[in-house]
Amino acid sequence: MHAEASVAAPPYSRANPFPAKLLVNRRLSGPDSAKDTRHFELDLTGWGLSFEVGDSLAVYATNDPQLVDEIIHALGATGKEEVPRPKGLPTTFREALLRDYSITQPTPKFLKAIARRANAAPLLGDLLAPERKQDLTTYLWGMEVIDFLTEHPSARFRPEEFVGLLTKLQPRLYSVASSLKAYPEQVHFIVDVVRYESHGRIRKGVCSAFLAERADDVTGAGFPQHSEAFSFTGGSRRSNYHGGPWNWSGAVPRVFAGTQGDRSNGKSWLFFGSQHQRCDFAYGEEFEAFKKEGLLTRLDCAWSRDQAQKIYVQHRMGENAAEIWKWLDAEGAHFFVCGDAKRMAKDVDAMLRKIVQEQGGKNLDQANEYVEKLKSDKRYKRDVY
Repeated sequence: MHAEASVAAPPYSRANPFPAKLLVNRRLSGPDSAKDTRHFELDLTGWGLSFEVGDSLAVYATNDPQLVDEIIHALGATGKEEVPRPKGLPTTFREALLRDYSITQPTPKFLKAIARRANAAPLLGDLLAPERKQDLTTYLWGMEVIDFLTEHPSARFRPEEFVGLLTKLQPRLYSVASSLKAYPEQVHFIVDVVRYESHGRIRKGVCSAFLAERADDVTGAGFPQHSEAFSFTGGSRRSNYHGGPWNWSGAVPRVFAGTQGDRSNGKSWLFFGSQHQRCDFAYGEEFEAFKKEGLLTRLDCAWSRDQAQKIYVQHRMGENAAEIWKWLDAEGAHFFVCGDAKRMAKDVDAMLRKIVQEQGGKNLDQANEYVEKLKSDKRYKRDVY
């Protein structure tokens, strides 16, 4: 008898993403919130790869079918035309726009083609000059490919020519908000669904809207990307509850500034910020339960729109400057930040340096040196975007 050759399961990677099933799509923000914050859970049974809490995982989205059809109509095409894909065999124009190409943000090649072919686009032509780069960025805010096609119908493109002006649709990386120790065959994400209006149209984030609106059947969950931002040397990792990527055991105190939480045996302090307590307190009940159980030592919240004067996380930090300094300097606490890199994380960093300077009796250079030492000692870590 001849033993049958075993066929190895295909390795899942960037080129071969795993067809994960969306299990949970739960809105965290209330109906009155200006945000649509959601908790997603994906089934990874059979995936075979691994990740750590705080790593990122790629999600392969498809484009909005309605937007695809609008582009096809604007070009006077049928969608059945054969076009090349970025890689692989040719496909139909509609499938290529749906799955293979980025169809929202205009590329420089596309803008130059519009400027050359449109009967009346002198402003765009002027803005494409190298010295007008900042003016072009301002002009393009909130504008997408479809806007230029509808505003300049004289700029005609054959389908195969049009896709040559686009870039490949890339996967989106989301920070993992769960532990394989707690959910060995799942991955959880917390995502703000991007929706806004500009130039009379509703715009949507490619992947966040995909997860929220169209991912009931299949989601491509690809490769993990390791993040050093929240690797922690002060103790072994434990499983976390739902959404908090900051989650370790050990005796080292931890201060967290952002929108996530911690579940561990050690001393921990969370600064949580959002707009309204009544509708934006994601995992609020869990955080309060953690306090009662002793898993969270302190919880200070900043609700920016619940009063006339806006209050942010950095303001709550300033109110507790002496205690934060005690945790950092006397008790060796680790400091973690998660949030918007341009605003929230920048303001928190500035407040941290101010606290070190004022509470530590240091001058500006000494305070900056102290904070940089926290970073080099891996006691100050940031997961910002």
